Amino acid sequence: MKTKLANTPWSTASLAAAAVLAILFAAGASLQAAPPLPGAVFTTNSDCSGVDLNIYGAKSDVYLDGGPSHPGAASLPDGNYYVQVTDPSGACVLGTSVGAADEQPFKVTGGAVQCIQLCTVLINGPGACAANGVDANCGYNDTTNPGGEYKVWVSNDPNFTNSSTKTDNFKVREGAPPNPPTLCVRKFYDANVNGVKDPSECYINGWPFQVFADNNLYVEAETAWCGQVDEDSYRVVEGDITNWIHTTASELYPVTLPPDQTVEFGNVCLGAGGGLTLGFWSNKNGQNLENASDFTSLTGLCLRNATGGNQDFTAALAANKTALNNWLLNANATNMAYMLSAQLTAMELNVRHGFVNGTKLVYGGDCVKSYFPGSNGFITINDLMTAAATELCLHGLTPSGNQFRAYQECLKTTLDDANNNKNFVQSQPCSPFTCAQ
Repeated sequence: MKTKLANTPWSTASLAAAAVLAILFAAGASLQAAPPLPGAVFTTNSDCSGVDLNIYGAKSDVYLDGGPSHPGAASLPDGNYYVQVTDPSGACVLGTSVGAADEQPFKVTGGAVQCIQLCTVLINGPGACAANGVDANCGYNDTTNPGGEYKVWVSNDPNFTNSSTKTDNFKVREGAPPNPPTLCVRKFYDANVNGVKDPSECYINGWPFQVFADNNLYVEAETAWCGQVDEDSYRVVEGDITNWIHTTASELYPVTLPPDQTVEFGNVCLGAGGGLTLGFWSNKNGQNLENASDFTSLTGLCLRNATGGNQDFTAALAANKTALNNWLLNANATNMAYMLSAQLTAMELNVRHGFVNGTKLVYGGDCVKSYFPGSNGFITINDLMTAAATELCLHGLTPSGNQFRAYQECLKTTLDDANNNKNFVQSQPCSPFTCAQ
């Protein structure tokens, strides 16, 4: 079930956080691809039994564990890892294992992680980051974050480069609530692009997202995530991935807790669908497939030529093939109806000869949203072809400045992308994503 968001006003701090988020996106923050290091790390309690614990009453209560980030996923690779704790921004190192007796205290053997107490494996950070003084009782200093938030880093690189690192955020403060609310973020593959997780559709993992709450930022690289958080209003934002389209809002806010909330994002990827171009249908390979029935069908589509006249095919088969070849090769957008006719012709032949399934969805973007009320930018090939043929019958000459030209260009571009295998909705997630187990 999708989360219904309450209409809760944002605080000044929340708006500031949203501004920071905008800067991160503008700078190309690491929401464009998931880090290559698999698995996950998370803070937990002293018996290492919790996986979504993020709020603690004391720094000594914080333990570090890890492994798969979701059922069926890969765990952290076997090996020994460096650990550090910073403020939420990562700019101030409050404690680190680099320089400690055991510089790589976080150990993974056979996929199993040795749970460790952070206070005991770190040495305090430099004085510049000890605004509240060096903590002699714990290996990491108090954060300067007013919400009591910290970030823990685990890496196979002592420099903690992003591509070799996993992180988790947590809070420490006296009087921490005994049963804080839980926020979960999930992502599903919306194969029918209706914006709702249907029973036949799968969840996918590895999609980056961010969660904002006032001046605190949580950053996660895995979509299937749950965490205990403070009672507050949150802003949840999923990242953008090339060739993927959001079918739900990519930013959800405010998400108000309590009660516990789960937010779900839907997306689909675009790719090939069997389309063949104008060039194919005008050359010998395409001509060898063309038959008399094709030309009867084409003649009924109100196809247009450069002057807006009907482009009919009524002669012998060989003559029709020659006429089609010349007409396609000379197509241009001086009269947009001519260019739309050429792209419609290629798709008509694609469907008639079984290269494209007319029931398949393609993405036409904002122009389809504008011209098809209630559309989310997706349209079936059959509906797209019907719309194009109907429009051509109504308006055969659409030069620059014509009021119907923009609509025809929208149809033309969507057909052109489909003929070039760019905008078909894929039935399953595209690499590097797969359905979660």
